[in-house]
Amino acid sequence: MANDVELRLMAVHAHPDDESTSTGGILARYGMEGARTIVVTCTNGELGDGPAGAKPGTAGHDTQVVAAIRQAELRTACAHLGVAHLELLGYHDSGMADWDQRRRPDAFCNIALEVAAQRVAQLIDYHRPQVVVSYDPHGTYQHPDHVHAARVAALAVQTSGIPAKLYAKAHGTSYWRRLRDALAQIGVEHPGPDPEVLARVEEAITTVIDVAPVVERKRMALHAHASQVNSSLAAKLPPDLFARAFSTETYIRVYDTVGSPSFEDDLFTGLRK
Repeated sequence: MANDVELRLMAVHAHPDDESTSTGGILARYGMEGARTIVVTCTNGELGDGPAGAKPGTAGHDTQVVAAIRQAELRTACAHLGVAHLELLGYHDSGMADWDQRRRPDAFCNIALEVAAQRVAQLIDYHRPQVVVSYDPHGTYQHPDHVHAARVAALAVQTSGIPAKLYAKAHGTSYWRRLRDALAQIGVEHPGPDPEVLARVEEAITTVIDVAPVVERKRMALHAHASQVNSSLAAKLPPDLFARAFSTETYIRVYDTVGSPSFEDDLFTGLRK
């Protein structure tokens, strides 16, 4: 469908590689369709795996080296996804909820919400996306940086008043069923998160996006993060099973000024002219 207005989508993520695992499908699909896509990455990811899989605090793990590697991988992944603009906020990775690094005052999760949100609001003012996507702060993955990024994105949208819609990435029952089935095909068992949480997330889903035509680009972007793939369940899947598991992406519509229907298959519903 022709559109007289340039469609713009901003994804606000916590770490390098989240743009591929969480929203790689929509970034590739809408970029291919001519929308301008923007990725905001809040942290440098310096607490990810280092060379040869070295973990934070062990020999062979240098945070500056890891950050440089992950930023280079991020740029390659964004090229696979056709991302038009990459914005790096440069905050320090907080690590997992039970890690000592989480208590660092400069860890992203400890940055004042209003301070980080103002930076994202400035990027929204510059890029003027109609749609912003981040995480569900009450979802299945309670990483401190993901929760904070979600809250930062929501406050930035509210502060700027520019985006017409805000979405949260949702991994509900259907997502985990597809992933478990695909992993079982290669002999990997994974129970997934709490079924009650999954059911709640599934019930909240408003938007299902078909990304089958670009799913291989999503897989390539994921594998561009070579330093982290050993810890990725999705990266273990061969192309056919990856496509089976990740040919759709699901979202919860959090904020909407255009009166979208209760169910939709397009993030830009109500915005196309």
